[in-house]
Amino acid sequence: MRNELSRRNFLAGAVAAAGAVAAAGVVGCAPKETASAPVADAPKTLVGQAPAWLGEAPEIAASDIVKTEETDLLIVGAGNGGIVAAATASDLGLDFMIAEKTGALAVTRGWYGAVNIPECAAAGKEVDTIRLNNAIRQSYCGKNDMRVVKVWMDESAEMHEYVKSIMKSYGYAVNFDSDQGNGHGGVGIDMYVPPIQVNYMAREDCPEENKELDRNHIFEDYINKAGHEVVYNYDLAKLVQDDSGAVTGAIFDTPDGYVQVNAKNVLLTTGGYASNPDMLSSLNPLMTHCLTASDALPGNTGMGIKAGMWAGAMRDAEPMAMVFDRGAVAPGTKAGYTPESIEAGEPSFTSPSNGQFNPGSQPFLKVNTHGERFFNEDANYDWAPHAAACQPGGVYIEVWDANFAEDVERFHSLGCAGLTRMMVSAMGMDALLKEWIDKGVVIKADTLEELADGLLLEGEYKENFLASIERYNELYDMGEDVDFGKEAYMLSSIRKAPYYGVTLGGIILSTGDGLRINTDMQVYNTDGQVIPGLYAAGDCSGSIFADGYYNLTHGMACGRTLTFARHAVRHIAGDLD
Repeated sequence: MRNELSRRNFLAGAVAAAGAVAAAGVVGCAPKETASAPVADAPKTLVGQAPAWLGEAPEIAASDIVKTEETDLLIVGAGNGGIVAAATASDLGLDFMIAEKTGALAVTRGWYGAVNIPECAAAGKEVDTIRLNNAIRQSYCGKNDMRVVKVWMDESAEMHEYVKSIMKSYGYAVNFDSDQGNGHGGVGIDMYVPPIQVNYMAREDCPEENKELDRNHIFEDYINKAGHEVVYNYDLAKLVQDDSGAVTGAIFDTPDGYVQVNAKNVLLTTGGYASNPDMLSSLNPLMTHCLTASDALPGNTGMGIKAGMWAGAMRDAEPMAMVFDRGAVAPGTKAGYTPESIEAGEPSFTSPSNGQFNPGSQPFLKVNTHGERFFNEDANYDWAPHAAACQPGGVYIEVWDANFAEDVERFHSLGCAGLTRMMVSAMGMDALLKEWIDKGVVIKADTLEELADGLLLEGEYKENFLASIERYNELYDMGEDVDFGKEAYMLSSIRKAPYYGVTLGGIILSTGDGLRINTDMQVYNTDGQVIPGLYAAGDCSGSIFADGYYNLTHGMACGRTLTFARHAVRHIAGDLD
């Protein structure tokens, strides 16, 4: 069964959250080296010895291997990066194998970001690449590799033309979003919003059998027609190395037993570790304190990262999780995403559809569970959950009134947050919110006092809540947020019944820290030398992101995954200038 979450399905279902949100891989840091070096005695990050979550590589005797296969290129993981890598390898005539741990192709995360493509020029736009690279550097406090970012900026247009050619042949048209809003992200400071966002929609003449295919399934069909197939239920157990430390293949745990695949080169496109709460809580404890749900692919357990580290690879020192401010839960629910909370069945995530409450990304008034406003709500997706991690219970409450549609139109949120505006325009507020109200997640009330009661705010916390709304109305009337600096057009009054409130936490999609790589996607060992035969792209690779996701670069994560996966294969094939 496919776990599909396309933008079209989202709109058709009317209340699902942005299924077309970015997710995918990253890349590297350090000088480009080609010399091999011995494998380190113990896997490390940049700052220390092997962590407890890593464990040790399994001991697999030769007698346990039920089958051995041979190939020139082994692609591990059939997600956004892996399937494009496979198509590229097919076109270049490489002998390759693509192995996927699950029984189905990973779902496409819709949009991707590409820099200065023809559609951008046609819209009269141009991406300032110097400004963009420095904006990304600033967002990550200089913890990334600007050279690797530049590869995405320099090569994503070529990747786009490649992806477009295949999508067009299946009846799809490019949907390029040149909307830059106010040009600085609406956060009260100068933050660059580049026009880079691309997705695809079926044309009117699209063959009926192709209309429900997402990008990954189109690419799978593409390689199938060229005589190649994804091998499913191949769960990576460990990489294989020779005496010099070079990677020479991998061993997989399959339904038939252990299978060893010998290869001249291995490309890891296995995704991150968003579905591994042990790694999450160990590497990013603050972030786990704000989570109320996961929308990550179940197969993203960090196995590619662990296998790479067992082979001596260096991992990023700083964590990065892509978290959306859309984890709607029933009033009274606390956040927390750890092995212990999951075992206890908490938090209890109640939701229709896939659980993403898209209006959670709108800059309405937000207060903590004590009824107090605590930050500027006009912010990047992960800023609210991160701020809430330091608040009681790790969650917060969003409030609006009957002017919802008018306010959302004025806010003009960008990226997948803009889907709220589209849905309200297409179906109205009542239809958009109905299922959430019926589930008891969104609270609707005729008075603010009743709203506070429905949100389980009592005593002093109820008084704080009502006072926060009164103060927010004052700021709206003033046309200036003198408390936290929200831009005036992002303010809204809360005076027209009925009133609405929802308890929110973070919903995790993916992680973006991983194995450090160079500008050719070759993986570095702990001494900063290339591990021969080992490449990585996507969320299992690192060196671009740190701490959070600069989501004003809409689609960058997926865009660099596609770009880098294609680059890695072309580098292996000798197809680069």
